[in-house]
Amino acid sequence: VSLGPHHEWSGDGHGKLTAIGFPIWAVRDVFSGKWLGMWVLPNNRCGASIAYLYLSLVSRYSGMPLPTTTDCGSETTQVYGFVNALREHFSPHISTDELPAHWFLQSVNNITIECGWLQLRLQWGDNIKVFWEAGCDVYNDMDLRQSQLIRWLWPKLIQQELDQLMDCFNNHVVCRDKKKKLPSGVSPNVAFALHNQYGGEDCLQKVDRVVVKQLMEEIGGEDLIRFFDIAYAAHAQIVYDSLNFTSLTLQNVWAVFFAMLPLM
Repeated sequence: VSLGPHHEWSGDGHGKLTAIGFPIWAVRDVFSGKWLGMWVLPNNRCGASIAYLYLSLVSRYSGMPLPTTTDCGSETTQVYGFVNALREHFSPHISTDELPAHWFLQSVNNITIECGWLQLRLQWGDNIKVFWEAGCDVYNDMDLRQSQLIRWLWPKLIQQELDQLMDCFNNHVVCRDKKKKLPSGVSPNVAFALHNQYGGEDCLQKVDRVVVKQLMEEIGGEDLIRFFDIAYAAHAQIVYDSLNFTSLTLQNVWAVFFAMLPLM
């Protein structure tokens, strides 16, 4: 049973887009079902990258949950270390023996995030592959100019799509279920923000954001989740802006790609 927002965070990677080079990692709040973060990154099997994303979430909320749950993969060992270190430093009154700061679960038991992945795949993930494959016949991944532009353009689009999808999921009113112990009949955003009305209490354990930011930089900083270097990204953005596309969408991404390519 989850006591309220930030009682437990459920994190996991989504590998359905790994084959085309765009793996995902995400975290959900168990009490409300709210998606707290959803990111596309170069490698969701890299422990430092996953630790950076986790710490970025801790920084955003200036706190951490009582326990965090992930599967027991090599990519989550650094998260385990940071979670325990932060708990011991900022919440020493909570014994990690009595209430562990981190739980390793088999994927089938990490229910909150696994159910979320099913929604994502059905509503979005399969479509991404269709739009990607639409340009495969004309895209040459052995051409450095083309592969560099792809690694700037597609992650930009996918992150944009993930942000929109997360907003949609978090505002979607789930069906009322009298048998469910957690909030139902409301959206995750409402259950998260108005938790008192649904029998929940805020379980966030406060931390010092300055310390967390320092840890993020010490393990590698934002380079851990970049697909490209800063100089290339700045140039690509200038080229993109010069073409006056009103938006970047799944429908026009290949048109944008071939319009930008001669200018890169």
